[in-house]
Amino acid sequence: MRFRRFPWILTLWAICTALSLQAGAQSAGDIAVLKGLAPVSVLSNTDAGKAALKANYVVTGGIQTGAVTQPTLLPFAEQQQQALRDVFVTGGNLAQLADGLGTTLGAAYVARAHYIDPRHFTNVTEAVADVIAYAISTSTAHSAGAKYFFANETTDGKTPASTEAIAILKTMRGFPDIFGKAYGLPTGTAGADIYGNSRPFQTEPSVTRIVGLDYFSDPTDNMGNSGGLVNSPSYPSGHTTYGYTGAIVLAVLVPQRYQQLMVRAAEFGNDRIIVGAHYAMDVLGGRALALYDMAHLLANDPAYMGRSIRNAPAITDFREAVKKARADITQALQAGCGNTIDVCAGEDIGRMHNPEADAAFYAATQTYDLPVVYSKNVGLENVGKLAPEAGYLLTVAFPSLKLDEADEILTETEGPGGGFLDDGSSFGVYSRLNLYVAAVRASNGTQK
Repeated sequence: MRFRRFPWILTLWAICTALSLQAGAQSAGDIAVLKGLAPVSVLSNTDAGKAALKANYVVTGGIQTGAVTQPTLLPFAEQQQQALRDVFVTGGNLAQLADGLGTTLGAAYVARAHYIDPRHFTNVTEAVADVIAYAISTSTAHSAGAKYFFANETTDGKTPASTEAIAILKTMRGFPDIFGKAYGLPTGTAGADIYGNSRPFQTEPSVTRIVGLDYFSDPTDNMGNSGGLVNSPSYPSGHTTYGYTGAIVLAVLVPQRYQQLMVRAAEFGNDRIIVGAHYAMDVLGGRALALYDMAHLLANDPAYMGRSIRNAPAITDFREAVKKARADITQALQAGCGNTIDVCAGEDIGRMHNPEADAAFYAATQTYDLPVVYSKNVGLENVGKLAPEAGYLLTVAFPSLKLDEADEILTETEGPGGGFLDDGSSFGVYSRLNLYVAAVRASNGTQK
């Protein structure tokens, strides 16, 4: 365990801005992500899409004010306080996501990996730190680039996107600033994001103020925090991308808590709606992006390997890096909790200890009850055919599974299809994966 000081890891907005400004030419991986997220840009072209946009606005506002009742893990007032704490991002060590590890393992983890202040933090070991840094930097860069692309077709707000990227929207007749235009606050309007895709606290008729303490127990509120987001485009949610990326990293390192970590990721994304920073569609887009990126990392996709990433080594075999990190974290957590991982994983009295409550909350965030846009894709989609690498999300955590078995589990546990991203593409498949139910099946060693 050692200290690291990364001045740029302050807030996710700062990370996204830094990565966007450093972005060079858009790679094949960047283009694939933009294509996957692009169906949001055509929603105003069809009646079904317009209905989804309307529902997105109504559901988002209802969740934020509490008018839409969710089966949250905590009573709503307490969940609002958790949402304030979740504004800060522990991108260097995933400490805030360790709640998903449970009471005992979570305490053992945070004892070794924690933030001293917003700039300084510790990690379990170098191997664990490297896996975290590579994964988080990969998905955060994609999220940052997508935000500006779908706002005004740039890489950073000012630099035009590549010809290939701009062709994505042109080919599908998509439009930038889809939320700004749909919700009466297009770019150039007083109070709008200067780049486009203004956030809910800018477009919704009312936003409930939440006063409490932040991650470091300092006084804060959701409205004051929003100041840095006024000109930070909404889609997709970078916090959600981080939350699911980090949760999957911890899940493949500590598979005994896989499903609970997925619940923590869902809570982390949902908390962005509660504080008024994101729409439901932002959260769904961020989740799909994180799952897509992590699957390709775990598959050792050549397009994802050996990349030069700030504050992380150029990992050329991500699965091997995970294997080394898992050995380190297993040793550290067992020493910290005083027993085996299996035993300590079951010692949990935290907010994710109730399987029924966990399942109900996760299910509520699967689609946010947004209407179907692509009715032809409502039925089961064969994950093995459309996105075979998705199975690595399970096989790396549960090595007894073969890839085709994992893909079959993912197919049979898919959430409702036909959503705004589920247009029949490989990326669209990731928008409906239900890793909570899939992990339960995989951990039980059965596909039935």
